[in-house]
Amino acid sequence: MNENLFASFITPMILGLPLVTLIVLFPSLLFPTPNRLVSNRLISLQQWMLQLVSKQMMSIHNTKGQTWTLMLMSLILFIGSTNLLGLLPHSFTPTTQLSMNLGMAIPLWAGAVVTGFRNKTKASLAHFLPQGTPTPLIPMLVIIETISLFIQPVALAVRLTANITAGHLLIHLIGGATLALMSISMTTALITFIILVLLTILEFAVAMIQAYVFTLLVSLYLHDNT
Repeated sequence: MNENLFASFITPMILGLPLVTLIVLFPSLLFPTPNRLVSNRLISLQQWMLQLVSKQMMSIHNTKGQTWTLMLMSLILFIGSTNLLGLLPHSFTPTTQLSMNLGMAIPLWAGAVVTGFRNKTKASLAHFLPQGTPTPLIPMLVIIETISLFIQPVALAVRLTANITAGHLLIHLIGGATLALMSISMTTALITFIILVLLTILEFAVAMIQAYVFTLLVSLYLHDNT
C-alpha cells in the first residue's frame, strides 16, 4: 500500500529512453490485414464492426465530410485498442496522458474548423453572432462564442483523460483494499473482490464508449463545418 497511487501513469523508460512510441504503435499490430479471398472469423468481425460504426457515424455527412471516414475509423480503432490494452496488468495507457489526447484533439479540431472557413465562410462566421442579437450584446457574444470554439479540443482531451484515469484509479484503490482486507475479513474481501470484477467489466465498456464518444464529437465538429 506504500506504492505511489499515480505510479501506473508515469511514462515507462528503458535506459533513459521513453517507450511511448513503441506502446502507441503496438495496437496497430493487433488488427490483421486481410490477404485471403475468404476472410476468417476475426477479420470478418473486424470488418463488420467497422462497417457498422462507419454507417452510424458518417451517414450525416455530405461528400466532403465522408472523405474523413478512413481517418475517423483509424482514430476509433486506435483509442479503443489503446484503452483496452491499458486494462492489462502492469501495462501503460497512453490515453491517460493529457498531452497525448491534446495532440490528437487539436489537429482534428483545427482541420475541421479550417475546412469550415474554406468551404462555408459565411456560415462559419455566423456561428459567432446568432441572428437577432441585440446590438449592445454583440461584443460579449462574439467573445463568448470564440472562447467556446477554442475550448472544444480541450474538452475533448480532458473528457477522455479524466474518464480513463478515474477508472484506473478506482481499480487500483479497490484492488489494494481487497488485498488489505484478506488478512482481516475474508467475507468483506470477497465482497470487495466481486465489486472489483464488476468495475473491471464496466471499465471495458467505458474504454470502448470513450473511444466512440471522442470520435463521434470530432465527427460532429466536422459535420458543422462541411
